[in-house]
Amino acid sequence: MWKTPNIVSQKEDCFNELIEECKHVPPGAKLSYNLRNRLEKFSREIRTKIVNRIHGGCAPLFIACKRGQTEIVEYLITVCNADIEQRGLYEVPDERSVHHVTPLWCAAVSGKLPVVECLLHHGADINSVSDTGSTPVRSACFMTHLEVVHYLVEHGADINRANYNGGTCLINSVQSVVLCRFLLKHGADVNARDIQSKTALHYAIQEHRLETTQLLIEHGADYYAKSRYGDDALQTACLKGSVRIFDYLTEVISYSTEALVNAHELLGSTSLDEHNDIITAVHHWRVAICLRQSEPGLLPKTPVMPPRAAFRYQKEFSSLDELDNAMADLDLIRIQSLLVTERILGPYHKDTVFRLMFRGASYVDMLRFQRCIDLWRRALEIRIEKDTILYSDTCFTAQALVRLMVDFNEKCKSNEISECNDEQRFEDVIAVYQLLVEDLKEARQLAMTRPWYKRQLEGFDRILKCITHLIYLMAQTANTYTKKTFVHRLIVNLSRINPRSIVMEDTLLHLCVSKINTLRSSYFMDEDPVPIFPQEDVIKLLLDCGFDVNSRNISNSTPLHIATSSYNYNSWLIKLLLHYGAHIDQPNCLGERPTETLALNPLNDIHVLNYITLKCLCAAVINKHKIQYKDQVPKSLEFLIQQHEH
Repeated sequence: MWKTPNIVSQKEDCFNELIEECKHVPPGAKLSYNLRNRLEKFSREIRTKIVNRIHGGCAPLFIACKRGQTEIVEYLITVCNADIEQRGLYEVPDERSVHHVTPLWCAAVSGKLPVVECLLHHGADINSVSDTGSTPVRSACFMTHLEVVHYLVEHGADINRANYNGGTCLINSVQSVVLCRFLLKHGADVNARDIQSKTALHYAIQEHRLETTQLLIEHGADYYAKSRYGDDALQTACLKGSVRIFDYLTEVISYSTEALVNAHELLGSTSLDEHNDIITAVHHWRVAICLRQSEPGLLPKTPVMPPRAAFRYQKEFSSLDELDNAMADLDLIRIQSLLVTERILGPYHKDTVFRLMFRGASYVDMLRFQRCIDLWRRALEIRIEKDTILYSDTCFTAQALVRLMVDFNEKCKSNEISECNDEQRFEDVIAVYQLLVEDLKEARQLAMTRPWYKRQLEGFDRILKCITHLIYLMAQTANTYTKKTFVHRLIVNLSRINPRSIVMEDTLLHLCVSKINTLRSSYFMDEDPVPIFPQEDVIKLLLDCGFDVNSRNISNSTPLHIATSSYNYNSWLIKLLLHYGAHIDQPNCLGERPTETLALNPLNDIHVLNYITLKCLCAAVINKHKIQYKDQVPKSLEFLIQQHEH
């Protein structure tokens, strides 16, 4: 006797087959007759439930819209009552970003005009927004789907509605003059700003779109409008090296002589720093000098910048003779470029810091470590002055700098580099250490203030790793009694703060006994970090300066717990901690004791009984049998018993 298939199984089979056909049938095709026949045997209510199910983040209607299967879209809406606003996951190919969007948004960004027409005919919300606040018409502008944009605008799409970052349709369309012209004709706000205070004009210049730039200015774009960093149209052209746009702007706009001078100087710096084009750089600098000399009041250059150690106390050229002299030395020319950038943009502009980092990295490629350290120190100073050590860019700069200093130290030890200057290296280490430690306590309090931000919490912990490596470098470079005394005083002051990591509440001692305490930086992606820890001199220094050998982290583990793990095991390390009073039988939250961990290690040569006192044994018994002891033993013993609690 034949069995009638279970209704649940039938619905499941229909859904799976529907997903497969939506994914694989060619555009313009219908669903197979067999599938339609089986679907239509169900009631409309059941058909609706089937087609509104989700697979891989998307319902069948969403998949059909993405692939431009208009016939299937029509069928799912009219016959199966598919939810026309049901959202799915769409990955934008050019961005590799995933968005939670409606079928109309998906069809618009995919450029499927017939599907867009079908969805709107059936009442889809033309201004439905994605999870980032972007409308379908804005997404179509981003992908330059002209016909889709035209259709949506003709049917009432709001072209001035920005996403959550303030990006408008016009900003998204600077790559196409035709599209920008259409949007402006239909009322797009030419001076709308995003959250960076940038207008469409800024983005057109950034992308070197001369024709779009001309169109926007013809339609009233404000070329004096400044971004969050203070960049107007001319300064943006200079920063991006948009020479054709620079020429256009200076031709059609009556800038002051001072503005033109600064523009030529900045464009010269960009030519050198971004394109390594010294001929173009010098040409613009010569033009600037001639303009300065042709008009009174433009010399000396303003604002007057103080001499900086990072720039070898150089002053910026102010005459053709000084420029010619600088040209004899490539290093001098590069420093001149950085001087120009910092004076015109100011020290806190993102491009000022970027160029310091970039130029420093180029020195590393030439194995000129000290020159890079000089520039990256300046970059770190700026980051900390402007933001805090919690800021991701500050953390990034600190990691890169300290990692470089560690590498430099190792190369000096092995005599691989001739430029090692012990006095300079010690001075650099102390300066960077003081930069990171100065507001360490306040930074931790700020990071722990709710709401918590994961990036800040992790950033603080990475700064602590930087500090441990700087302590290592101090121990390595302090080669006189005076220096060693000074370092000792610094670490004593640090022990009074007793900074702890946020995620695990590790002390610096916890970090310094662990092999996983390494520094990684995206500037050294192709190199493994230099393993430093555990390092005897650093651990001794911390213990001598007052760090508690029995301090506990969030899991109640002491530094000895970490040191006795098989991964970190070193006989000298364990003996050193025990010598300074570490308790070998203290349990952590899991009840694990260093004695037990050592007993399981075949490499162990520590005689644990030599380090267990009668007091420790008594404390363990009291805790095991839950004997009341509070107010019955001296306070010092109360603390000892508490240390042995599980």
